Amino acid sequence: MKAIIMDRHGGLEVLRYGDLPDPVAEPGYVVVDIHAASVNGADCKVREGGSYTTVSKFPYVLGRDFSGVVAAVGAGVGDFAVGDAVFGVLAAGRDGTYAEKVAEKAALLCRKPAALSHVEAAALALIGLTALVSVEDTIKLKRGETILIQGGAGGVAGYAIQLAKHIGARVITTASAANHDYVMSLGADQVIDYNKEDFSKAVKDVDAVFETVGGEVARRSFAVLKPGGRAAFIASGAAAPVSPRPDVQSLRPAVGRDRAHLARILELHANKAVRVPEIRLFPLREAVAAQRISEGRHFRGKLVLQVR
Repeated sequence: MKAIIMDRHGGLEVLRYGDLPDPVAEPGYVVVDIHAASVNGADCKVREGGSYTTVSKFPYVLGRDFSGVVAAVGAGVGDFAVGDAVFGVLAAGRDGTYAEKVAEKAALLCRKPAALSHVEAAALALIGLTALVSVEDTIKLKRGETILIQGGAGGVAGYAIQLAKHIGARVITTASAANHDYVMSLGADQVIDYNKEDFSKAVKDVDAVFETVGGEVARRSFAVLKPGGRAAFIASGAAAPVSPRPDVQSLRPAVGRDRAHLARILELHANKAVRVPEIRLFPLREAVAAQRISEGRHFRGKLVLQVR
């Protein structure tokens, strides 16, 4: 199979387009012919190595979420057959979707409806899973509450804006001026231009913060919470930053993989509560160009690789 391969950690120069052996369907697994795979911020961090992660065996293939068609079924799999369209996110700690094929546990995948294209399903998988676990399961956002979502034009944050509005919350978000119309179209009630305004002075007494940016933005996010508020962080490493305030919660969502959350993504899309993000599409062999944009962190929506 064709794949984007890395033979060592490093910059974009370590990625190459080449051939690897096809995966096999072990018991409980299916092999999927990938049609589309998403590019996520974590991919660049895995490629670079260092404190975020270290790959123990090369050659290595990046990528976590995908959509495609079942090509082979392992022993004991009864819920999928060859030819079924599926989408999903690889098990935690695994990568490998920048490729024409991937093997994964059948129990972690979900049937893709015909109304959703492979590109759309790949774009929704990991951002939807992350936003659902963060906003619904971790923050436990409620109707009538106010939430600040940092970096609203990004894939996860953009999904979270729509989800929060569906729940019935008031949504404040940060975005550059060029993306104000976009995040407003997703449902944001108030937008702060982070290039011109200090959000920590413009916002106060919110019930919750969903932080997707990291660094100094994460540290300053605690200041806008009301006593008893909750903040969830996905860009500050494996653990949430220590809160400087004893009266608020600092939370790190545990983004596991399961079919139930994928089904919830489909439900929200079918009900028109959440729409597919703006997508920029690249052929698989141009994954380096997609990662270059991802590294810059100032794009909106999702970057997706068209594999077939």
